Amino acid sequence: MSRLRVPPEVRRGIRDVAPILLGVAPFGLVAGAAAVDAGLTPLQAVGLSVVVFAGASQLAAIELLGSNAPLAVVVLTGIVINLRMMMYSASIAPHFRSLRSRWKAFCAYVLTDQAYALSIARYADATAELDPVERRRYYVGVAGTMWVVWQCCTLLGIVVGARVPESWGLAFAVPLVFLSLLVPAVSSRPKLVAAVVGGSVAVAGEVFAVPLDLGLIAGGLAGVVAGVIADERLSGSVKPDTGGDH
Repeated sequence: MSRLRVPPEVRRGIRDVAPILLGVAPFGLVAGAAAVDAGLTPLQAVGLSVVVFAGASQLAAIELLGSNAPLAVVVLTGIVINLRMMMYSASIAPHFRSLRSRWKAFCAYVLTDQAYALSIARYADATAELDPVERRRYYVGVAGTMWVVWQCCTLLGIVVGARVPESWGLAFAVPLVFLSLLVPAVSSRPKLVAAVVGGSVAVAGEVFAVPLDLGLIAGGLAGVVAGVIADERLSGSVKPDTGGDH
């Protein structure tokens, strides 16, 4: 009896993403448990995970839903947080130009930071010489594995969260996860400026009770603007070496 043969690029994609899953799994567990703690039913929590499939946006949406924010604010917050996906899409689109529409739609749905980074690195490897089918298979190996693991961990978190007594509370978990994502990301001065400005504006919005929970959106936009300005000014302050005598 013949065994199922997995294409080489799918296997490579699964192998390449495997180490990253060690960090994704706890994140998914927290997202599932926090959704239940915020008042969502298990079915709603699963639906949110499947439809949104974006860690930071998912946690932000859970936080807002838990505070009874208007649905429009929840959706707008998710869009603001995921604006980077537009840049990822524009960058990786040329590699998927020959794919059929249904494959393009699937690739867009499962796009994540990890899937983008690993795939772009693989495609840039001059020794690989991948054809369109192989590029798609590698991407599916990475992104598909991420999707399956995320959904399984979220589901497990939902089950665990539903069994945790309300007196314990899980509200602390979401801020801790955001901090764990923020600290490693602050790797340059512009990013530090963006983090400080965005965080300060978001906290100020909470302190001054900005209506409709718009403080988070304002913080996100302020952080992006501050980071861009800081990057431009810091880059402009570095004068190129003309090579002349001094």
